[in-house]
Amino acid sequence: MQLTSDASALVARLDAATRALVGDVSVARFGVAVSGGPDSMALLSLAARAFPGRVAAVTVDHQLRAQSAEEAAMVARWCADQGIAHATLIPDRPVAGNIQAWARALRYRLIEGWRAAQGIDWIMTAHHADDQLETMVMRLNRGSGVGGLAGVRARSEAGAGRVIRPLLNVRKAALEALAAAEGLPHVHDPSNADPRFDRAALRAALAHAPWLDVEAAARSAAALAEADGAIEWSVTALAAAHVRPDGLGWRLERTDLPREYLRRLLLLMLARVAAPPPRGDSLDRAIAAAMAGGQASLGDWLLKGGAVWTLHPAPPRRTP
Repeated sequence: MQLTSDASALVARLDAATRALVGDVSVARFGVAVSGGPDSMALLSLAARAFPGRVAAVTVDHQLRAQSAEEAAMVARWCADQGIAHATLIPDRPVAGNIQAWARALRYRLIEGWRAAQGIDWIMTAHHADDQLETMVMRLNRGSGVGGLAGVRARSEAGAGRVIRPLLNVRKAALEALAAAEGLPHVHDPSNADPRFDRAALRAALAHAPWLDVEAAARSAAALAEADGAIEWSVTALAAAHVRPDGLGWRLERTDLPREYLRRLLLLMLARVAAPPPRGDSLDRAIAAAMAGGQASLGDWLLKGGAVWTLHPAPPRRTP
């Protein structure tokens, strides 16, 4: 198929972004997560051209809608016509808790299992610049710090597997235009426009804010991600030098540090005792108390401040 100039430009952007994320791509194999929407179908088409013979596709049928099986079959048919290997994965456990959170966690777990079994190096997802802006605004509304405002990460290797998102600087409209111009089969998930979901409601609101520069926001998110990575790098060094085991808990031997470092070191200590991360502003209140030489409870753990901070199991609560 003859490529249009827009398609050629997108292939070049995908190739450059992928190289920036993973380095040498000369022999790497890629799996593309394809829902059947225009974004993921466009990504699959672009990836097949950028890395011919080294791309496979995977679709997770969550079985939450009657049409989902046919949508997965639609992707499979297109892949068969293009000579691209495709797999459809089915949930192995029932829906539990928040539907969207359940679907996302299950999707990444199933795809990671498939990736490892197939010997694929990286999974690509079709997250784009508009997704990034939505994520940033949602987290801004929740009072997130640097790490949260960095939004969707372009590369992740922990928990969700080996995932890259090379389209974070590409607008959704460009991907939809490609899907339309090339006649790629695709569907639109109705949940993406369902105002009962926070992201869908926010998406509708952002559509009426054309003054927002979506690509500039994506660049800001990338800069924040780099800043967050730099902070984490120095936190690792600080922890190695100043966080020590202390009986059943831990102690922080240096506390004359910027508040953000204290926050992250305390979270690291909590993670080491397998305590859940504090909710709301309870962590900030505990840090303020410790900086003043006081103490604060964090769930089942007690933080004591001063020149050295300690984190130990909280004493049993007295019964009346």
